[in-house]
Amino acid sequence: MSDIHSASIGFIAPVGDFGRHNSQVTGSVNHLWKDFYAQAMAEQSATDEFPAIEMPLAAADENAEPGGGNDVLSAIVTQRHCNVQDTEIKPPEALFLPIAEFELDLLPPTALPFPPDVIAEQQHQQAFNETWVRPLVMAQGQPLPEPGPAPEPRPLHLPIAEFEMDLLDKPAEPFDAATLSEQQHAMDFDLAWARPLIVNNLRLAA
Repeated sequence: MSDIHSASIGFIAPVGDFGRHNSQVTGSVNHLWKDFYAQAMAEQSATDEFPAIEMPLAAADENAEPGGGNDVLSAIVTQRHCNVQDTEIKPPEALFLPIAEFELDLLPPTALPFPPDVIAEQQHQQAFNETWVRPLVMAQGQPLPEPGPAPEPRPLHLPIAEFEMDLLDKPAEPFDAATLSEQQHAMDFDLAWARPLIVNNLRLAA
C-alpha cells in the first residue's frame, strides 16, 4: 500500500504510478486486438469470392394498377367494420373480509352443556384417577412409604332431641271447638255415670 501515490489530476508521476502502467498495458492490448481484427477481415475478404448474380429485371407494365393501395384500403375497411367495444376500467375495490367478532352468525355453534348425571360421572372418574389410579401407577416399583400415625378416636356424635329441635316430633294441631265439646261430654258421662255404676257392681259381686 505504500507504493500507491495519489497525484493531482493531469500529473503523471514517472516512478511508482500504477495508473500510468495500467494505461500503457491496456493501450498495447487494444492495439494488438485492432491489428488482429484487421488482419482477419483482410484474409476473409481475400478468400471469400461471391459470384455475381445477374437477374433480368421484370418489364414494367404501364397499364397495370398498383396493388399496394388495394391492400391498405382493404385493411382499413376491415378494421372499421370490427366490433370494437370500450372496456371500462374500474379501480380495485376494497376486499371484504368477514370478521367473526362482529358477525356472530359466522361463529361455530356453541356446544350443548352436559347433563348433570354425565358431569357427576366425569367428576367421579377424575377423582378415581387422581386419588387411586395415578398414585398407584406412579409408585409402582418404588419403596413403600412408612405408615404415618393412625387417626385419633373422636367422640361419637349422637343427636339429642333436647338440643336439636329439628329432631323433635312436630307439634299436634289443636282440636276445634266441636271436637273439644264432644270429648268433654264423653268424659263427663264416663266420670259421672258409667264409672260409679261399674265400681258399685264390682263391689256387690265381691
